[in-house]
Amino acid sequence: MYRAAMEELKAWKAKKNRKPLIIRGARQVGKSWLMKEFGTREYEDMIYVSFDNNERMANLFEGSMNVERLIAGLELYAGRKIVPDTTLLVFDEIQETPKALTSLKYFNENAPQYQIVCAGSLLGVALHHGTSFPVGKVEFLDLHPMSFIEFLAAAGKEQYAELLNDGGFDIASAFAQDYADLLKTYYFVGGMPEAVRVFCEGKSFDEAREVQRRILDAYEQDFSKHAPGAAVPRIRMLWNSIPSQLAKENKKFIYGLVKEGARAKEYELALLWLADCGLVSKVHRVASPEIPLKAYEDLKAFKLFLNDVGLLSCMTNIHQSILLDGDRLFTEFKGALTEQYVLQQLKTLRGLDVYYWSAERSSAEVDFLVSDGREVVPVEVKAEVNLRAKSLKAFHDKYAPRLSVRTSMAGYKREEWLLNLPLWAIGTLKRAVEDTRKG
Repeated sequence: MYRAAMEELKAWKAKKNRKPLIIRGARQVGKSWLMKEFGTREYEDMIYVSFDNNERMANLFEGSMNVERLIAGLELYAGRKIVPDTTLLVFDEIQETPKALTSLKYFNENAPQYQIVCAGSLLGVALHHGTSFPVGKVEFLDLHPMSFIEFLAAAGKEQYAELLNDGGFDIASAFAQDYADLLKTYYFVGGMPEAVRVFCEGKSFDEAREVQRRILDAYEQDFSKHAPGAAVPRIRMLWNSIPSQLAKENKKFIYGLVKEGARAKEYELALLWLADCGLVSKVHRVASPEIPLKAYEDLKAFKLFLNDVGLLSCMTNIHQSILLDGDRLFTEFKGALTEQYVLQQLKTLRGLDVYYWSAERSSAEVDFLVSDGREVVPVEVKAEVNLRAKSLKAFHDKYAPRLSVRTSMAGYKREEWLLNLPLWAIGTLKRAVEDTRKG
């Protein structure tokens, strides 16, 4: 299974002054697989330690933080020597032993020659009380569900994926219908690795849906197991309200849809908990599209998305038969799946800030604003081939950005101030914008 994050792990390994690396991401996005695959491919030896229900490791890290002592204990546990240059140490479910998390500080300061990659769902890592987090002593890599391009590779369409990665729109456009059909499948299957694997092996939508249901059930169990008890009912209500929030034409999050009369203050902890665990993404409104966007962030206005389009389609119980009915999938659910999909792809592009814009005194709204720190690019999302984008034109007339992007089921086309980027190619946005800078 191809994951683009593998290249980032290779780059981390090649760094002279690397620090222990923590892979962050929600449960079931493939953190354990990625670490093991990296160790198998790139190292002579890998020592894998899962801290889940591991009493021996818990006892080892409860003692002195002397690195030589910890290495000796890990060697006894593994039954072989740890060679700094050729052995990768993999710490999985590290949140289950908070002192193991703390130890990363001492590895970084006193024994930087050891190569350590670890992961743990944000459950516990972000919220564990009494843990000394090694601020400034570790590096992070955020792992999201599989992108559409990664899905193409997993589905045996490696050449289709390579065309997009290489920016080969001339050739890719000739196969636009193939890409569109595969995109419809991705809307249903999503990017959770187990759902993708099951679907690609058996081409069964039902089996993929069953995996998604299990993942959603596991998330619900996590609410009860890991969240503060008083917050659990509100977490559940907020979580279950997301499909109805996205079904609105104006997708701005409204607390009244969670519960009649609900106020923001009552749900702050629930929202923070879901965001810290990687289960939801907040996209804030900006009042003015200036750099840096964060300086113009409206903290009270935001859209809330799930971590995966397949899980959203599962929560709404969209049946696979809809895939057989032409373009119905792209008009049902008021474009919610499409906007969820686009945000999910944008989140996988490193170094991009993502917001949205709406006018103060009119209904004009641009679905997303993205910035790489050099310029702000508005992105208008259209679920079909419909190319009317009044809000995008109004935004262009008012702020005159160098480039505006409209993504839809229409083909690739570069105009004077507008780039039409097919939905199936939105994962190439960063490259496409850079190419327009070169002329």
